[in-house]
Amino acid sequence: MLWAIAWPMAAELLLGIAVGLVGVALAARVSDAAAAAYGIGNTLFATFFIVFRIIGAGVSVVITQRLGAGDRAGADALARAGLGASLWLGVAVALVLAAGAGPLLQALGTPAEVQPLAAPYLRVLALALGLDALNALMGAVLRAHLHVRRALLISLATHALHLLACLPLMRGDGPLPALGLGGFALAMVISRVAAVALHRRGWREHLALVPRAADWWRLERGVLAPALHIGVPGAAENIAYRLAALVVTSVVAHLGTASLAAHAYAQQLGGLLILGSLSLGLAAEILVGHDVGAGRIDLARRRVRTSIRWGLLVSTLSALLLALLGPPAIGLFTQDEALVELAVTLLWIGVALEPGRAMNLVYVNALRAAGDVRWPVAVAALSMSIVMAGGAWLLGSVMGLGLAGVWIALVADEWLRGLAMAWRWHGGAWQERARRVVAPAAV
Repeated sequence: MLWAIAWPMAAELLLGIAVGLVGVALAARVSDAAAAAYGIGNTLFATFFIVFRIIGAGVSVVITQRLGAGDRAGADALARAGLGASLWLGVAVALVLAAGAGPLLQALGTPAEVQPLAAPYLRVLALALGLDALNALMGAVLRAHLHVRRALLISLATHALHLLACLPLMRGDGPLPALGLGGFALAMVISRVAAVALHRRGWREHLALVPRAADWWRLERGVLAPALHIGVPGAAENIAYRLAALVVTSVVAHLGTASLAAHAYAQQLGGLLILGSLSLGLAAEILVGHDVGAGRIDLARRRVRTSIRWGLLVSTLSALLLALLGPPAIGLFTQDEALVELAVTLLWIGVALEPGRAMNLVYVNALRAAGDVRWPVAVAALSMSIVMAGGAWLLGSVMGLGLAGVWIALVADEWLRGLAMAWRWHGGAWQERARRVVAPAAV
């Protein structure tokens, strides 16, 4: 059951990473400055996207718990309420990113030659970001109902449309103007509009759930309250991570365009390494949520043990393989030997990073599914602010270790959080919270 849910999610994540790799490769064909603009723009996009976890993650977990408890009506009401909340949140976040693109880039210390490329790219990305608020929510609901293959097919169609549209828009084929990075962002907007339509169809066909007109704009605070109880702390953790990542990006940006480009190349390839552990963590979250709702606490523990074993194995082996293939892989983006050497060094540091990340992802998702959300957030925020952000500044800038020092700080942060989450899970404090949401029939 674990792998039946995990592999479509891994494939869906792979599609997104593949599009990212294509994007950075196309940007690199323009210049290393364009690749740097792509990297810093996507970092900001990902940072703002995390805000949607406030709704999506909480709705997903509570729906799995209600389905486990046999409360389909409650699950449907929560899905409808999530639509309106996601739309308003998406519009607000998109406006902030579009209006603040220039100041945000300046605050991060973006090199002068990169800013004119990154600012217009970000403003178009803001439109896609607003639409992704809806797509994230609707996809999460499908997966919570265990329709992970339909979610995968929608993702496949979305990314295929993005790639088909971005190539002519970036290059200026036929009568189209050459838009460069802006073309990549505009193609994303087109694909996200299509994704909303495909998700709506998926709801109708698989869930017999057709949103009413009012569902798209109405805010049902009472219905959303249980989801926000889980989603707000969960989003806070992700927001803390992204804020720390922005500090890291700022440190890297101050190291120069070459370091920023190498960081972007290694991060895009490194995204492949997260596939196994993240998909296993998300699959464990869905299954643990169902188990908690049905009162199957022992089964939840066994699922997490299985997930962590596979996560450690897959993440370690994949990181080692990528490091061994590093020179030709980085060579797909740039022919600058110094850049290739620097990025490959980061991939080897990634061999130490990935097992810690796998442990962190599996345990924290399991804790969230069980309703234990506040303690993991507090520990994670502390580690990310001090070890990740502070360590990157200390090792990379103050001690002069450069980009390698930045990545060593990332390794320390992932391992500290992973071990802390493992201690919390095996300590059993989550079980009391899990029993509060056990189905009455199972008590």
